[in-house]
Amino acid sequence: MREILEKLINNEIDLDTAENFIKSKNILEFDEIAKFDYQRQSRTGFPEAVFSQSKDYDDLLLIIEKYFENENPQNLIVTKLSNERYDKLQKDLHYLKTKGLIFDYNKKAQILVIRVNENKKDPIAKIGIITAGTSDINIAEEAKVIVEEGGCEALTSYDIGVAGIHRLFPQIAYMIEEGVKVLIVCAGMEGALPSVVAGLVDIPVIAVPTSVGYGVGEGGRVALDAMLQSCAPGIAVVNIDNGFGAAVFALTIVKSSN
Repeated sequence: MREILEKLINNEIDLDTAENFIKSKNILEFDEIAKFDYQRQSRTGFPEAVFSQSKDYDDLLLIIEKYFENENPQNLIVTKLSNERYDKLQKDLHYLKTKGLIFDYNKKAQILVIRVNENKKDPIAKIGIITAGTSDINIAEEAKVIVEEGGCEALTSYDIGVAGIHRLFPQIAYMIEEGVKVLIVCAGMEGALPSVVAGLVDIPVIAVPTSVGYGVGEGGRVALDAMLQSCAPGIAVVNIDNGFGAAVFALTIVKSSN
């Protein structure tokens, strides 16, 4: 963008041409398969992620390869990536590792972060992540990866749901003492935990219903409805199993308050 603006100032291009250049660099097209929002991080503060679950493997591979062919690429996040697909990508993209790129895969979260470097800055804030049960941990780990990738420290406490509510209070007290700015609460079954947590704290609570349950609770719909209908006011609710969205929203809250 700086080069384009310099050309405009020096009268090497006119205003319409400069506008077209900026627009063209904002979105990359990969063989009519994907339109990649290359400037999302500059615009919103968080890079665009590739949702891999429903993509054809060859298309996914092409997107990643084309992304890193561009000048000055940023870190790339690939979400909902199965272990089998990750193993295959590692082999097919081994040449990227020889160029210094770092593959960081979280097996529980099923997220791959391909980093251009390992430069880490001091965290800008702390975000708490809580689960009702151990079956919710994979979604919480997804949120944790995104929180840390967004420049915050994630404090986690798992398996502290309402079935053994005595476990909850010390963990909440610890997170408040540590100064967390937002709490992400993941729960399946009847989805009661976010309401309890929101009744104890004066910071934003983001509720994540998970697809954990059976009978009427199967698929996470009961948890979603319970969170939307919570008697504790002010809870934000994301879609079922959307740890990624919860983390991005938490980061948005943190960054807008700094």
